[in-house]
Amino acid sequence: MSTDQTSAPPRPKIDVPGTPIFDGATSRRGFKMNKLFMSLRTKEARDRFLSDEPAYCAEFGLTPEQTKAVTERDWQAMIDLGGSIFYVYKLAMMDGRSMQYLGGVFTGMTEDEFKAALAAGGRS
Repeated sequence: MSTDQTSAPPRPKIDVPGTPIFDGATSRRGFKMNKLFMSLRTKEARDRFLSDEPAYCAEFGLTPEQTKAVTERDWQAMIDLGGSIFYVYKLAMMDGRSMQYLGGVFTGMTEDEFKAALAAGGRS
């Protein structure tokens, strides 16, 4: 068995036009925001968040841009600033929003249009 500790060659950057890629750099950029979203699993955290959203964002060290995206419910900005859809969805659920609603936001459709597109087999 070789003891050579050489690193693997860098992976090619994935570029899918119109599709945000959640990679290591994105994960690091959105870590604090995603940690905030995960905290919303408990009722106590949700109550604290709703009582003063900017202060709660500050507790997690969010950037001003992330805080603005969260408090204004700018779903696309949250993704662009490093949010994972799986964590962002926790905030959407708190607001009574469905995954289909978010799908509509991200594709420029209404929730009903997005649902209809899914029922018809998806977008072309």
